[in-house]
Amino acid sequence: MRVKKIVDLSMDITNSTPVYPGDPEPDIRPAATIEQDGYNVSQVNIGSHTGTHVDAPVHINKSGLTIDESGLAPFLGRGIIINVTGKEPGVSITLEDITPYLRRMDSGVIVLFYTGWSVFVGEERYYKHPYLSIEAVEAMLAKGVRTFLIDALNIDPPDGSSFAAHEAITEVNGIIGENLTNLEAVDFSDPFIIALPLKLKGLDGSPVRAVAVELI
Repeated sequence: MRVKKIVDLSMDITNSTPVYPGDPEPDIRPAATIEQDGYNVSQVNIGSHTGTHVDAPVHINKSGLTIDESGLAPFLGRGIIINVTGKEPGVSITLEDITPYLRRMDSGVIVLFYTGWSVFVGEERYYKHPYLSIEAVEAMLAKGVRTFLIDALNIDPPDGSSFAAHEAITEVNGIIGENLTNLEAVDFSDPFIIALPLKLKGLDGSPVRAVAVELI
């Protein structure tokens, strides 16, 4: 087995990276420079959910696992990309949308929702994304899926009216990943997904470098 292709699914982290309303704004600046100190060091102040990131269960569920307690298994595995491009702003991804993919789902699978919303990064429209209906989430949980990734700011409604998808997934110590990008570049079947978090002791989430790998 060897790697044929790697597709980067990660958003750039800069001082202008969009964050969920109310989250800490990124603040990245030089701490030392070659000119003044003989070496480069940067100070990186970001929230635990900045850029392409994963939510630990404790993000929503007080008794859920922290990011370091979640182990590594949920963050890598066979991916199923569900194409839901064409959705209007603020519209749900329904049970009907995911039904054609359900037969391929089982425990250990990572489901990725391709909304196409990452093209709107930097625009107001990015904050008015599609979201997962609770019916769709429950159907996938019943199939054993425990890792849900999306190329949008949030898996729940953009108006903040409900966190039903977050609540259902974290109730079973599942993992949520948001702000992915470049899913259109995954032009091969059965991608192997890797989205490993930093080993942040006791925390509620972590930025990740998410990739889709074609293995042959």
